Amino acid sequence: MANTQTALKEAMTSIEGALGAALVDYSSGMALGTVGGGKELDLTVAAAGNTDVVRAKVRTMEQLGLQDSIEDILITLGSQYHLIRLLKGRDSQGLFLYLALDKNRANLAMARHQLRRIETELEV
Repeated sequence: MANTQTALKEAMTSIEGALGAALVDYSSGMALGTVGGGKELDLTVAAAGNTDVVRAKVRTMEQLGLQDSIEDILITLGSQYHLIRLLKGRDSQGLFLYLALDKNRANLAMARHQLRRIETELEV
């Protein structure tokens, strides 16, 4: 089992094109851990902003009466992919992994696969 920093470092090293990664508590909008990012990608701001995205989708699903769960949310920008993966499991309710990828270098299918694998190894 990997702790937060180990899991985020794994995302940065094992996922081609990774620009930044964070573990986020979407009840508060706070990043519990970050790796990467920089001047062009403030992961603290991204964590707070993507919390609003997750909350909106959860609320919409409730209003629609959908009895399902969100696996991940993909936001496609001109030069980047932003991947939000809600964590399953009893101890990780209300958390999501956030991954920003360089669109020209990333393989989206492999990134989703790797992020799912990292989630299973993460111990919160």
